Amino acid sequence: MPDITLTTLQSLKQKGEKITMLTCYDATFAHTCCEAGVEVLLVGDSLGMVLQGHDSTLPVTNGDMAYHVAAVKRGNNGAMILADLPFMSYATTEQALSSSAQLMQAGAHMLKIEGAAWLADTVRLLNERGVPVCVHMGLTPQAVNVLGGYKVQGRNENQARQMRADAIALEQAGAAMLLLECVPSELAAEITQAVKIPVIGIGAGNATDGQVLVLHDMLGLSLSGRSPKFVKNFMAGKDSIQAALSAYVEEVKAVTFPGAEHGFSA
Repeated sequence: MPDITLTTLQSLKQKGEKITMLTCYDATFAHTCCEAGVEVLLVGDSLGMVLQGHDSTLPVTNGDMAYHVAAVKRGNNGAMILADLPFMSYATTEQALSSSAQLMQAGAHMLKIEGAAWLADTVRLLNERGVPVCVHMGLTPQAVNVLGGYKVQGRNENQARQMRADAIALEQAGAAMLLLECVPSELAAEITQAVKIPVIGIGAGNATDGQVLVLHDMLGLSLSGRSPKFVKNFMAGKDSIQAALSAYVEEVKAVTFPGAEHGFSA
């Protein structure tokens, strides 16, 4: 696979070809995902739940993230590496710069932060210093205690209007990409059309520019035994992990995943 860059992702959006993304935390899976054609490897702070066994992403440190980014880089073969800045690691200008430097030096190509238009100054600051930024909107797991749980966001018109405005403001601030989690499919489609940068969805319908899932979820692995509505078990009926990963890529590209049953209405 040729090296995936921001130019590649922008070109895919312009051509209408879907972007494929999966979480990834180690060298072996990085290699395997690349073999299947996954274009973006997200080193997510979801590792706090699926690898470390915590009940949220909040305990994850920037040191944890740097360790896993470096591991993914060693197994990577052309994919873009997107890494999460974890909880409270970008609360101030100094923290944002220090945390970002650590993850970029570990091997990340782009960083992801959670929030809305209030992040515009941080996005601008990092972009000016050579750090591409993806902003995670909608259900933002780092704010689970404020949101009152893992709930769909943007269902009422005021929320939806604000989310559309925030997306445009973040693009104007220099955001390179947006990620929408647990957002009504119609709203996600409107935001995708409203901005020129790629928009990735998870539980946000199939009209976004691409899709992401947690690797363990799409392989049918769960500590709780329960899967979110937006997850499909791609291991079902497959005889190998490689086949499951390839099926995910094929179905995202063909726009057969996610189906209507994986999305949410307003």
